[in-house]
Amino acid sequence: MKETAINTGIIGYGLSGRYFHAPFLKTNPGFRVTKVVERHAQSALELSPAAEIVDDYRKVADDPEIDLAVIAVPNIFHYTMAKDCLQAGKHVVIEKPFVPYTKEADDLIALSQKVNRKIFVYHNRRWDGDFRTIRDILSQKLLGNLLEYEAHFDRFSPERKRAAWRDEPVPASGVLYDLGSHLIDQALVLFGKPGAVFADIKAQRIDSKVDDYFHIHLYYPHFTAILKAGVFVKEPGPRYILYGNKGSFIKKGIDPQEELLRKGLMPVGEHWGREYPENHGLLNISDNGIETRETVDTESGNYAAFYDNVHDVLTSDAEQAVKPEEARTVIRIIELAFKSEKTKSIIPFTER
Repeated sequence: MKETAINTGIIGYGLSGRYFHAPFLKTNPGFRVTKVVERHAQSALELSPAAEIVDDYRKVADDPEIDLAVIAVPNIFHYTMAKDCLQAGKHVVIEKPFVPYTKEADDLIALSQKVNRKIFVYHNRRWDGDFRTIRDILSQKLLGNLLEYEAHFDRFSPERKRAAWRDEPVPASGVLYDLGSHLIDQALVLFGKPGAVFADIKAQRIDSKVDDYFHIHLYYPHFTAILKAGVFVKEPGPRYILYGNKGSFIKKGIDPQEELLRKGLMPVGEHWGREYPENHGLLNISDNGIETRETVDTESGNYAAFYDNVHDVLTSDAEQAVKPEEARTVIRIIELAFKSEKTKSIIPFTER
């Protein structure tokens, strides 16, 4: 049990606030949700019956009893709301992607340092079970020298969601900011900053106003990381494909945590985050004449670790698991990807 409960306000109670933040705040005794910004209903009371439902994020920012503001609103509001909350003395959790532009990321990072408050960007898919498994495989060098890494976030969603802000032509909408930020962050965790970026970005839906497909190459000295997402993938292939000079690792399926959260299940119990056995990855390697072809059990996913870390940072001065500077690099690569698409060229990675 955690001894210090952090008074927390949730700003926004749509998909993100309701399913990706509230359940973990509910089940973590280190947090106490005291206010929720929810304009059109009071559904937050189902998980946080003691919380006050308010209609303006400033009522969270201006509450002297609240220490942490969780910003789970459309991307275009991240910068303004985070800035106001930081200036009001709050630590902030910001749903990914961090902000639309690196200039805004730089401003918020500088402000957080000035007011001595923390920024946590919710790159929760660092705790996907399959990604955790891949980190272990690479750390053990089971594939030898990595030659190619490919990661997908595919789905079949051929119709534009007219009520969805992600499909509207506003800053930080579209699939690259939405799903690409996950894949880019994972690649950065594994490999660090690339030397260069190349991107093919499209709007494949006939009536799409934003990008709904991308194919990105991140170039490293001895291999390439390939990141892809599309909305016309009716029959998904592998989610991860890794090739090394000793063999391959192929992984299909997707971490089950989102599906469970959307069903209203709470992230508790020893079986939480366990993947279906049929989706476990296949490792096929040849090492010193020894052939090994085996199924690798997927580690359990654990999004709860994000908020465990937030609490430990704020109460015990632990190291941040997701640093805002890392989330800023994700945005920088997205900017360079759009520049690559526009110029049809490989773009060297630069910080600015």
